[in-house]
Amino acid sequence: MKRVIIFRNGTKFDGKVILVTHSLEDLLKDASIKLNISAKKIFTPQGGEIDDIKLIRDDDILYVSSGEPFLPVSDQSLMTPTHQQYQRNRGVNCPSTPLLLPLPSTSGSHSASSEWISLNVGGKIFCTTKQTLISKEPNSMLSRMFSNDTSLIQPSPRDSTGAYLIDRSPIYFEPILGYLRHGQLILDKNVNPQGILEEAKFYGIASLIPILEAMVASEDDPAPDVNSLPLTRRDVINALISTSFNSELRFQGVNLAGADLSKLDLRHINFKFANLRGAGLQGANLSYCCLERCDLSASNMEGVILFGVKMVCANLERASLRAAHMEDPLGKRTNMEGVNLKGAILEGSSMAGVNLRVATLKNANLKNCDLRGACLAGADLENCDLSCSDLHEANLRGANLKGAAFELMPTALHMSQTLCN
Repeated sequence: MKRVIIFRNGTKFDGKVILVTHSLEDLLKDASIKLNISAKKIFTPQGGEIDDIKLIRDDDILYVSSGEPFLPVSDQSLMTPTHQQYQRNRGVNCPSTPLLLPLPSTSGSHSASSEWISLNVGGKIFCTTKQTLISKEPNSMLSRMFSNDTSLIQPSPRDSTGAYLIDRSPIYFEPILGYLRHGQLILDKNVNPQGILEEAKFYGIASLIPILEAMVASEDDPAPDVNSLPLTRRDVINALISTSFNSELRFQGVNLAGADLSKLDLRHINFKFANLRGAGLQGANLSYCCLERCDLSASNMEGVILFGVKMVCANLERASLRAAHMEDPLGKRTNMEGVNLKGAILEGSSMAGVNLRVATLKNANLKNCDLRGACLAGADLENCDLSCSDLHEANLRGANLKGAAFELMPTALHMSQTLCN
């Protein structure tokens, strides 16, 4: 699979990296979403129109139009007011345009978070902004090196040019920096994911570790039969479109590992025994689905809707369910009895009334969760972080609370009621 960098027709800023999939039509659809335009034509930097996906090479730079002819990048009329003013500040003559956007500062009063930084990683220089290093992973080593909180700063020596020295592999650092910039992990085929995994652990890029672990695990598995390859987002959408709303849709035992199913309406579907390891389900609606004994380990389920879901004995180890919604307005409880949530992230989730009896939540993050009336009887909560969570009327009888954190409970009354139930 190839990747390309796309820009709007006639511009050389705000580019997006996308994957080239099956057809030119799919590429135009992805470009429309990424650039927020109605993409109809694609051009090379020389102005040649591309009418066949086979003409596209890996790492090509392409320009997308809404049907207008190719426009040279140097055309000043296409510059945004921000870029025009920036050019005028440098003494370049640009056409006058009313300013609609904030101007980039040319003085020393610019925000400290936008400061450019040079890193010398294993002898190779990387240039990035302070904001890139501290925004996505605030607890990482890189963030602490340049934190706005002086008490957290970890000093690093500099080379003769002033670049910060880091004695690590530049080959494995490059995809990590790309991930911090745009949130997507893009690997060259000659780069070993195991090496990037070790670097991600060293730098403390927590959100990247489960993704790489899933990739390494898939590489360790024997070569799959072509008939057992995971279904894609397109396959799932085609099944949704072709199935009547009144018909039962089954993906029981289906391989959907790593599939991007984000923001899809997947209500009432049977996923029993399905392989959804490392899948992207952020913002998806899984209400009233059957996910019994489903493998959702290392999946991204942030903001997912799980009203009335049957998830008995499912595997969600190291999954991210931050801000998940499980409290059904109709009163049907989510059943997660015996589920494996070891090391999972459920911070800020609405989980009132959820059944987590004999579930494994060891080392899970349950900060700021609404667990009112939840059943946690016999659950393993060892080293679980329940800080600021509401456990009013929750059932914790027989639960393993060794090392669990209950700091800053909403009220002392809530805590006493919880432990007495």
